[in-house]
Amino acid sequence: MHSTDNADPATTAPAPSEEHRTEADDSLSIAYIRHRRIDEMLDVIRYCLEGLSVGFDRWNEEHVKGPGFYIAIVSGTSVEAYADPMGTNAWPTEICRHVTEDINAFYGAASRVAFEADGAVIASIDGVIQRPMVRLKDPSRADLEARTDEPISYADWMGSRHMSALDTSVREDVVATVTLSEETGRVTVFSDGRFETVEREAIGGRWRVQS
Repeated sequence: MHSTDNADPATTAPAPSEEHRTEADDSLSIAYIRHRRIDEMLDVIRYCLEGLSVGFDRWNEEHVKGPGFYIAIVSGTSVEAYADPMGTNAWPTEICRHVTEDINAFYGAASRVAFEADGAVIASIDGVIQRPMVRLKDPSRADLEARTDEPISYADWMGSRHMSALDTSVREDVVATVTLSEETGRVTVFSDGRFETVEREAIGGRWRVQS
């Protein structure tokens, strides 16, 4: 997928006291997930995926799958260590190259991918989207345990895509992952082994289920 820009440089200054602490002084994962640019990216992604979910009206038909989508926002410069190319599956950069520059363009590109392609989309923290789509490898159980204070907990409704997104969200250079379920229309945001989800029936409402 598209290359990502370098993450913010680390600082060598001593850590400030807690009352003067800023985002830049926290760990990368915390700093990025609280960053305004990341918030904007997640807002656009959620808005578009919720629009795709609501716009599809055949969820209850037997043997019919709706639009499905999986995207990871990464802070590193490469995902080669934990991703494999998904053949010819690709994000249409000729339609949209950036998550937040044109929401209509992003929606159009996401719609095409959701219905026609397979694999995960990769976006850098500056919003640039890589063209090749990938299969994200699951972290080892040892890696998961080393990165979390408690065991990863999978909800009963989670399929393989959701479990992959939850596991991937624990990786050090992954800021967040977002999925649209092709089976139920549920939209879920994962970060640092936790998730916030909204079922299709609740889209547009104020409530989100967090874990």
